[in-house]
Amino acid sequence: MSTHAPKLRALLTRPGLTVVPSCFDAMSARLIERAGFEVAFMSGYAVSATQLALPDAGLISFEEMVAQGRRICQAVHIPVIGDGDTGFGNPVNVKRTVHGYNRAGFACAMIEDQVYPKRCGYAHGLAVVSREEALTRLRAALDARAEIQATGGDILVIGRTDSRGPEGFEEALWRAEAFADLGADIVYFEGPQSEAEMAELNRRVTVPTMLAQVEKPDRPLLSPRQAEDLGYDLALFGLTLLNASLRAMRDALALMAGGGHPGPDRLMPFEELYETVGFEEYYAEERRYVPGTGD
Repeated sequence: MSTHAPKLRALLTRPGLTVVPSCFDAMSARLIERAGFEVAFMSGYAVSATQLALPDAGLISFEEMVAQGRRICQAVHIPVIGDGDTGFGNPVNVKRTVHGYNRAGFACAMIEDQVYPKRCGYAHGLAVVSREEALTRLRAALDARAEIQATGGDILVIGRTDSRGPEGFEEALWRAEAFADLGADIVYFEGPQSEAEMAELNRRVTVPTMLAQVEKPDRPLLSPRQAEDLGYDLALFGLTLLNASLRAMRDALALMAGGGHPGPDRLMPFEELYETVGFEEYYAEERRYVPGTGD
């Protein structure tokens, strides 16, 4: 069961904006923690890409996401937000997803209003469910949160709307406000088209909000200060680590395929790699059980 939800709740009450990098496996999550970030996000896009070599188009399953999430949460001591997609089905599935993410160790689960199977917010053919179904889906997630809290646990819920593209700004704003009114801990409005839309969102929504930023030619990046000035509480960088790591591997393989090899400037020193994967910690633990050295 997650023990990190209170940390995330406390972070959201603190003044200022928090930058949230996305991870896709235990090592990327640990690097986020070591870099000093206070929260990480497990991206469905990145997990689908790295675990299945498939696009974020509803192809990855609940069980695959939970299994990867469990490994990620066990590797770090910071809160991790889990991408719960649409909840993987009807409202009963949504409740199962939130309970499963809580057991895996997530501090928060994000539930969105796309049709099922969903797809990446930048993919062709994106569509959302009706207002009624979107609210019913979120209500199921919040009911699961209440059940978890009734047994002494806790998990936060993000209500996400992808309706800006297919349905327009006013519909997306209505859903964002409705999610907040229903009791979502955080609201995520995907794809605002201008800073004016961002400011209006944060003027109207009464709970913490999250801005997702992607390195895409038609999506200029805001600085953390700019995002904070517009009213955001969290700034998510959903694909940065995935992009950087895939490019590094691709470039290294191209050099090797051409008969070369990445130079020291492109590689960690071996000792740093050795330490990063945890050998020194392992040896310290191993020494506790050498005969004659125990307590």
